[in-house]
Amino acid sequence: MAPLYRKAAIAAVVALSVGLVAQPASAKKSKAEKKEKKAFALAEAAAAPNTLSEQEKKAGFKLLFDGKSTDGWRNYKSDKIGPGWKVVDGALTRAEKDAGDIVTKDQYEAFELLIDYKISKGGNSGVIFHVQETESTPWMTGPEVQVQDNVEGHDPQKAGWLYQLYEASTDATKPAGEWNRLRIVIAPKGQKSSVYMNGTKYYDFEKGSADWDARVKKSKFGKMPNFGKATKGYIDLQDHGDEVAYRNIKIRVIETGAAASAAK
Repeated sequence: MAPLYRKAAIAAVVALSVGLVAQPASAKKSKAEKKEKKAFALAEAAAAPNTLSEQEKKAGFKLLFDGKSTDGWRNYKSDKIGPGWKVVDGALTRAEKDAGDIVTKDQYEAFELLIDYKISKGGNSGVIFHVQETESTPWMTGPEVQVQDNVEGHDPQKAGWLYQLYEASTDATKPAGEWNRLRIVIAPKGQKSSVYMNGTKYYDFEKGSADWDARVKKSKFGKMPNFGKATKGYIDLQDHGDEVAYRNIKIRVIETGAAASAAK
């Protein structure tokens, strides 16, 4: 790709990601979805793995994985990381046993997370947010965005769904063994959060809303008093016993009180 086109492509997706692309109030949903998918395609073609463009840096994105080491990650309730997590071909990979869930060094409240994953055949994992280290497992406090092989996976909760709470009406995933890109926008309190798969918007939700509380009550999490209560916490990559790889892990903090324009 020519350098000039590469810069334009990266600028396009960053602009959309941080809400700099103006959308008329009367714009149809289908038009917004087409722009999202186009920006995703341009970014996928242009960006080098585990790097930030100048535009992304200016927008406030930071890398949570440098493509070379496991620095910045540790096991849940530990200051070390299990030997089962390895850096393989520039990806943070749950490659072997003795891995365990890993969490970020810092806690995050409102943020935009970009993360690519490649799941093994029949595999299962997850990206969990607002995790607190008060329970025996991360998912007892933090909601989980499912990661799975939707074809041969055994869990009825599909990739990109907010586990037992919100689901998508379509399947935008690529097959096991190929890279998929999740975009998770966790908005400040009182605003809608969103999840996207490969440029396709899956759903909106608002933590702590009446709808949220009703869904939690009906799920297995309804009996867990601390589930979904924290408004700030660690980001967790789940070890579900299967091989899974993550790369291009980028985060942009959304200041409390600011509009989560990326979710629009």
